[in-house]
Amino acid sequence: MHHGLSDKSVPDLRAQHGWNELPEPPRASPLALLANQVMNLLVLLLIAAAAISLLLGEIGDFIAIIAVVVLNAILGFVQEWRAETTMQALRKMLSPAAVVVRDGLRRTIPARELLPGDLVILAEGDRVPADADILHEAGLLIDESVLTGESVPVSRAAGESVASGTTVLRGHAEVCVTAIGQQTRFGKIATLTATVSDAQTQLQRELQGLARQLGLLAVGVAGVVAVAALLTDRPLADVFMLGLSLAVAMVPEGLPAVVTVTLALGAGAMARRNALVRNLQAIETLGAASVICTDKTGTLTENKMTARVIRTAEARYEVTGSGYDPAGHIARDGQKTRAEDDPVLARLSQTAQICSHARLVRRGDQWDMVGEPTEGALATLAAKAWADPVDRDSIVEELPFSSDRKRMSVLERTGAGMVLHCKGAPEQILAICDRIDRAEGPAPMPPTLRDEIAAEVEAMAGRGLRTIALAYSPGASEPIVEEGLVFLGLVGLVDPPRPEVRDAVALAARAGIRTVMITGDHPATAMNIAEKLAIPGDRVLTSDDLAGMEDAALAEALRENVVFARVQPEDKLRIVAALQDGGAIVAMTGDGVNDAPALKRADIGLAMGIRGTEVAKDASDLVVLDDNYATIVGAVAEGRRQFENIRKFVRYLLASNTGEVLALLVNLSLGGPLIFLPTQILWMNLVTDGVTAISLGLEKPEPGQMRVPPRDPRMHLLGLSALPVILAFGLYTAGASLWLFYSLLDQGVEVARTAAFTGMVLFEKTSVFAFRSLRTPCWRLGWTSNPALWMAFSAMVLAQIAAVYWPPIQTLLHTAPLSLDHWGSILVLAVPLLVVPELVKSLSRAA
Repeated sequence: MHHGLSDKSVPDLRAQHGWNELPEPPRASPLALLANQVMNLLVLLLIAAAAISLLLGEIGDFIAIIAVVVLNAILGFVQEWRAETTMQALRKMLSPAAVVVRDGLRRTIPARELLPGDLVILAEGDRVPADADILHEAGLLIDESVLTGESVPVSRAAGESVASGTTVLRGHAEVCVTAIGQQTRFGKIATLTATVSDAQTQLQRELQGLARQLGLLAVGVAGVVAVAALLTDRPLADVFMLGLSLAVAMVPEGLPAVVTVTLALGAGAMARRNALVRNLQAIETLGAASVICTDKTGTLTENKMTARVIRTAEARYEVTGSGYDPAGHIARDGQKTRAEDDPVLARLSQTAQICSHARLVRRGDQWDMVGEPTEGALATLAAKAWADPVDRDSIVEELPFSSDRKRMSVLERTGAGMVLHCKGAPEQILAICDRIDRAEGPAPMPPTLRDEIAAEVEAMAGRGLRTIALAYSPGASEPIVEEGLVFLGLVGLVDPPRPEVRDAVALAARAGIRTVMITGDHPATAMNIAEKLAIPGDRVLTSDDLAGMEDAALAEALRENVVFARVQPEDKLRIVAALQDGGAIVAMTGDGVNDAPALKRADIGLAMGIRGTEVAKDASDLVVLDDNYATIVGAVAEGRRQFENIRKFVRYLLASNTGEVLALLVNLSLGGPLIFLPTQILWMNLVTDGVTAISLGLEKPEPGQMRVPPRDPRMHLLGLSALPVILAFGLYTAGASLWLFYSLLDQGVEVARTAAFTGMVLFEKTSVFAFRSLRTPCWRLGWTSNPALWMAFSAMVLAQIAAVYWPPIQTLLHTAPLSLDHWGSILVLAVPLLVVPELVKSLSRAA
């Protein structure tokens, strides 16, 4: 018995060997992030404008432009740094774990804490966390392609070694760590890539393309306007400033940064809801999901298996107790029964615990289980029967459970010779049995008994019980031969549905999202759980059914309410493809090695955080940390919220810029002095609008968000329906600013310009409330439901007051103090931007 390292030895070993990790990819330095803020066409144009102002002797303009550029760079730096910090935190949450034995107890620790000498337990689907020597193994098959490039898996035996970064495709093993971190083979030839992808999403590319197009358009329009202005004999300096003002006003400079920050904050919000985003693309795609294909065990159910019924050839037993507490008992005909009193129960209990790697551990007053839930239920069953404990050193050979074989076999050496023990799906166990166990020993299996056993399996499954069959073979020999076994009996296990899932399924249905159950369990069990959770299911299809169906027939079947049971992992790929061909946006759950192709094929791959293998997690877009279906639906809701909020602030920013452009163009046609200076437009676009837009991205979900069908994933942020709204706000804010400017022009250009400039800022800040929802008035959303918006609004209004009255900013922005009358006019003109949208939305809801 290997006890692994002791906790006392860990500090000294840590000091000697360090951590089991490779150097992280270098983060962008603060200086690089700061440099990124000025490396775009528009900011470079502004810097050139500042240089020209300096040459022309306009020291004030030079200082003002440079000050705003610096302020924008600082704000952009803070935003990107916050986004980078959020993604770094998510990367840490995705760090792999390892199952080790220390001081004789199994425990799960972060893989980075491994040390040479650690005893690590590897199971199917695990990523090997360090270089190690194999002590014991059963059917171990390793994918070493990450090191060798060879795609053919290799088997590994005791005495050989496994390398860090490779993957366990089949079997399991106990290994002793020999090298960690940079001392591993993997560490010497490669640097691990970051787990969380920070590649640009389609949404970000679309927005950057929009900004690029607007930038080119801005330069073109500015050039034409500048030529037109020259023809009107305006001074060259005014012409230059007018062209620059238009270029700046047309482009929403802060848009890409705002989107990046919003997506990163959205990823953080999902992580707090137990949904860990590995790819930012998943956030926007989740909002369009129309089908969720979900496993049953652990996702729809609690994955806390408990034996409830035992059925042998001669008796039926009821099992009491719940969870993994062995305090319950086994009753036959209403009488408590132990293994010592019942030879069939004794043999069944022996097979149950020897075909289980799970162990029961008492911690204080609580019993915990270390291992796989089904095996934990069998170990608990043996404890309730008071069966003799198993000597693990007596195990000679093992064929591990696999999704193809659906059974597990263990060869044990006893004083009377070799005994083969087997557990698995009833049909797979029955196929290799020709005898039945009775009190006096094995007897030939009557032909009718197979039908009786199959009927019992159906009956148990109809009650929602998962059925495991057990068999054994005395007088076996090496190697394992799975034939001619003695059928012991059936064990019915209950895995209760999660209480919150029924409501989550109903919520998904109201949102137009279809739930499709895909499980390896018995069809009757699947239908029982589907009924309990109100998952529509008029028929059940199994792997055998799928094998006989053409793709067209499968597509036709998927138009109905169908539940999939007894499926193979490769069947998931066909189901996903058929749904996608029908126009669905598919979210698919998975946890095993063979689930990886389906996870990659799905629009959103969802790996299970508890049961999921490292291979499944690597293939996924999102990791469900608690394996809970309700978390998946919550993540879809969060994805919808994020996409809607991005639509809101994109429209808000473009509406604001449209008002500025229209005011400049109309002012030019009227031949008056410049209504806004470039530095003032920079202040509006880069300082005040960006902060407000980010707060708009923090809006809570709207009340009806999950009562509308999924959006078309091809939907653009700016469809034709957005243009009237953007134009309406632009026309009003432009008209109101022009009225302020020309009505006050006789009081001096600086006063008139300051009033128009301040008016535009306050109009844009007031407009933000209209964009909190594109359908619902604020009185229904709750005026105080977004405190961040009020904080941003108040801060930006105070900043504008400072721009009007504080001499340093006055000088930079060329503003003049305003009187109370001026402020009164601005506020009167701002009120319709608050009242009219509320009235329109309220009337449209009432209609």
